[in-house]
Amino acid sequence: MDEITRLFGTLGLHMVTWNVATADPPDDVTSLLHLNSPKSPDLYVVGLQEVSSRPVRFVSDFVFEDPWSQLFMSTLAPRGYIKVSSIRMQGLLLLFFSKLEHVPFIRDIQATYTRTGIFGYWGNKGGVSVHLSFYGHMLCFLNCHLAAHMNYASERVDEFEYIMDTQNFECKKAPSIADHRLVFWFGDLNFRIQDHGMHFVRSCINDQKYELLWSKDQVCHLKNHPMLQEFEEGPLDFPPTYKFDLNSDTYDSSGKKRKPAWTDRILWRLRPKASVSEDKNTLEKVKQLEEDEEYPLKTRQDLYTSNMEYKISDHKPVIGIFTLELRKMYETPLVRLQPEGDWSADIDSIIIYSPLQPFPSSSWDWIGLYKVGFTSVTDYITYTWVKDDEVAFNEEIIQVYISKEEIPVRGGECVLCYYSSTLRCIIGISEPFKVIKIVEAHNVLECLYVPFHSADSLIPIQVEFLVI
Repeated sequence: MDEITRLFGTLGLHMVTWNVATADPPDDVTSLLHLNSPKSPDLYVVGLQEVSSRPVRFVSDFVFEDPWSQLFMSTLAPRGYIKVSSIRMQGLLLLFFSKLEHVPFIRDIQATYTRTGIFGYWGNKGGVSVHLSFYGHMLCFLNCHLAAHMNYASERVDEFEYIMDTQNFECKKAPSIADHRLVFWFGDLNFRIQDHGMHFVRSCINDQKYELLWSKDQVCHLKNHPMLQEFEEGPLDFPPTYKFDLNSDTYDSSGKKRKPAWTDRILWRLRPKASVSEDKNTLEKVKQLEEDEEYPLKTRQDLYTSNMEYKISDHKPVIGIFTLELRKMYETPLVRLQPEGDWSADIDSIIIYSPLQPFPSSSWDWIGLYKVGFTSVTDYITYTWVKDDEVAFNEEIIQVYISKEEIPVRGGECVLCYYSSTLRCIIGISEPFKVIKIVEAHNVLECLYVPFHSADSLIPIQVEFLVI
């Protein structure tokens, strides 16, 4: 296999958008995530709207993971996925999961938000996004909840334009959403079916003749808008996802009898090929064009559907499954690391790591010890600062120690992860290894380390509790 062939990858992406109407999570999300499918995706992206944000709940969710995040993390972690990034703005929540094997190649992770709700102060409407480099390709995932009601189609477009214009990232290659190679725009976009009467709409739904409604869908009406025309969407071959009576499959039977609509959508945009004519930044455009040709990226939607099984909300969740075909710009992690010798709580242990490529190291870089099946970057057992705890160094190999007091007495299968503070991501993961369990009980107090981190960074902080 030659170098070029080896660098091409076909990767699966499973996306979910769901307005959960402040409901608590269901007990099981197997069908939502297609966990019984013979082929598992490489990435999961989950966008929720109207997550409960009552003051007490919101404060507790700020300190700890909210129940929805906990559900997805606990479901996906045993299957080899970790939460790479998340962002929440009041009721809007965006979660990004990856198989562990891809994590060292997901870099420059940033998340931001834009309020468009009541005077822009309360986050009941707006957008949250995650920006990242995936094998060198800049991707952006934008979860939105836009203005409601039939007559506010133009306001929804205005809100979308405002979000696109105001969200910026500290990234030379993709400082704005439109600069990304691939953008996914999804959420409760609140676009409606206009002109058709209630009887006709419900008849088309009952007869599964959804195509008769497409021409009056507001997204189709607005497709010529400059901001929307570059976005693609699969055919709406599933029932409108709004509005249902709670705990049923019956469309709104209240006095308001709201007309069904495809309010919940998943669209995507591949960045158009650069044009070098009449452009002040001709050199930059030429570089972009050359990169696009040398490192192609294609996307294909394999499934676009709703899931009628879930009845806790007046919306049904929408699922989009995609295949990404890309040529990787790199496939070597920035750091290789491994444990030295046998590990147990009886003796200080040594980590060996080697930089494989130059990267901006920092005194805030750290290496975490994780149980196999960990849920997120912050779900470490313990950690060591790479600069403070360095014990040996040469140009190729660096040794760092971890005190025996911080190694779990009960042992287990573990991995080591190197976290780069500057790049805001894990840049190296060891092979799994066994920490030996201490057989004889220790008649001492054991320290239980509970990881915390600030809201603004992933710098670890440990709080110790004594457990007898």
